[in-house]
Parts: sequence; C-alpha cells; structure tokens
Amino acid sequence: MRYFMQLSYRGAPFHGWQCQPGEVTVQSVLEDALSMILRREMKITGAGRTDAGVNARMMVAHFDLDTPLGDAGELVRRLNAVVGKDIAVQKIYEVEPDRHARFDAVSRTYHYYAVTEKTPFFYPLSWKAPAMLDFDAMNRAAEILLETSDFTSFSKLHTDVKTNICRVTYARWERLGEHEWVFVITADRFLRNMVRAVVGTLVDVGRGKMTIGQFREVIDRRDRCAAGTSMPGEALFLWEVRY
Repeated sequence: MRYFMQLSYRGAPFHGWQCQPGEVTVQSVLEDALSMILRREMKITGAGRTDAGVNARMMVAHFDLDTPLGDAGELVRRLNAVVGKDIAVQKIYEVEPDRHARFDAVSRTYHYYAVTEKTPFFYPLSWKAPAMLDFDAMNRAAEILLETSDFTSFSKLHTDVKTNICRVTYARWERLGEHEWVFVITADRFLRNMVRAVVGTLVDVGRGKMTIGQFREVIDRRDRCAAGTSMPGEALFLWEVRY
C-alpha cells in the first residue's frame, strides 16, 4: 500500500533533501523517524530534491507499507513529536499503488524572496537586494523563460539528469509590500540549482550589468558559465507541488 506525505521544512539545518552519507538531510530524518515509529526499515521518495539551505512550504513524498496504516492522523502526530522543530508533517493519506510523488507531479512552483531595505524581520528567509534594482527590466527578461525549453545555462554542472528540457509556465517578480518582492516561477520540472541561477542572472539584468538581449544570449549559449551567480538558498522556497 502506498501513502503520500505532505510536509514543510526550514532548510537551514539540513544538507538538502536527499540522503547523503554522513550528512543530516530532510529525507534521512524522516526515514529514521518512520523506521522508529513503524518498527521496520522505511524509505521515502520525494517530489524533488531541494539543495542545502532551501526551504519547502510544500513537499510531497511517498512510502510503501505491506499492511494498512490505520490511523494516519496518529502517525502524523507521532512524527511531528520526533522530527524536530524544523520539519512539520501536515498530512498522510493513501493513494493508488502506482502513484508516484515525483513522476506524477505535473508542476512545481518556487518562490524566491527579496527585500530592498534592511530589516531584521525577514532575515534569513529573504535576500537583501540593492535598492535600485530594476524589477520591470527583470520581468521583461523573465518573459523569455516562457519561450525557453533548454535550461542548460541554468543547470548545475556534472549532474546525472538525462535532459535539461523544462517547460516554464509562469515566471514573474511580484511586489508584496513597499520593500518586499517575491520571484514566482512554475514549471513541469526543475534542474538542480536552476531557480537560484535564474534569479542570479535576472538580478544582473536588474543591476544593469546585463541587457535583456544578453539574457536571451545566455540561454542560447547553453553554458552555465555564461549565466549569473547562484543566489543564496535561504531565500528560496519550494512553494507548491501539483498532481
């Protein structure tokens, strides 16, 4: 029997989502907690892999059991009691046996938060942006992402992915307040480091270091070295996964 788990987490204490030898990751904490509570070795599969420091408002993972779970709400309560303050499990529910948290997701949305005035209330979950950043120019450049299919220029080098093709359906900086902004991007899939590299390159446009035409050229070159610096992960959130 297969179950989906919906959860959120603060990324700072973890070395990303995926299990890594000798590192504390979100996946390893959850697997250890499930194994302890259910008294059997448990493995989970997530909807994606967030990098070190990256947060998730909504992550979905699945796990399998040979027998019915029973009271899913009780498992949620027990998990939340042992996983620590930086992970929160919202719900667990049964799905079809062939349902897959990663491969059945039709879209994922990320948010990247920026503030143009120093404030202690949003740190460290936002990036302190220059006050004169041109958000209109960045949004004009972001429109090009909707016309793009090959995101090699924004992909981490030397990964094991078979294709760098993604379909972005939304990409825009939205104003939240006088000094608060969020970059919202939705796609069918994302490459490793892709959002942080996209934001870093858009920031180059906003700073006047790159024209919108040059932003398009960066994409066409399919060369990670041509794009901007990756932004800090602490301001990035996996916001939503849709099925």
